[in-house]
Amino acid sequence: MNKRHIRALAVFGIAVVALTGARGSGGGGCDNNSSSGSSSSSSSGGSGSHDNDDNGTSGGSVSGGSGSANEALRDITIDKCAYDAATKNLTARITIKNDGVLDYDYDVTLKFKGTSAVSATATTNDIAVAADASKSVDMTTPYTGTGDGSEYTKCEVTRASRS
Repeated sequence: MNKRHIRALAVFGIAVVALTGARGSGGGGCDNNSSSGSSSSSSSGGSGSHDNDDNGTSGGSVSGGSGSANEALRDITIDKCAYDAATKNLTARITIKNDGVLDYDYDVTLKFKGTSAVSATATTNDIAVAADASKSVDMTTPYTGTGDGSEYTKCEVTRASRS
């Protein structure tokens, strides 16, 4: 072999080592560790949904999203959404799970929605939840309709905050 071929093979070998070595170390290539790339993350709120509660009322959702303003929303799950014939109230049971390292007081607004043109709203304030703990709370609002409450088919947490 002449010197030109040896030099070409050496350059080719160095190029191969450089390319494969760089990819394994997180530089260059198309991996997710590249510092020149960008990354994004998003988070959506939790949701609770229960079909066929005692009176047929079902469904529940929690609005969510990313950002610190929505952290309280992500901590809430709707366990039950129903009409209570005995008390003539619309009721919902929510669970607040505080995975943080600080204790928080939560304020929650929940809407009962369905085929009725008028939504019903329940609000509760100052629900104390210790760090790394959960608490279940019943939220109620008077039923103002004349039927059996079946027009309200789902619940949705529309506002939540923690302090």
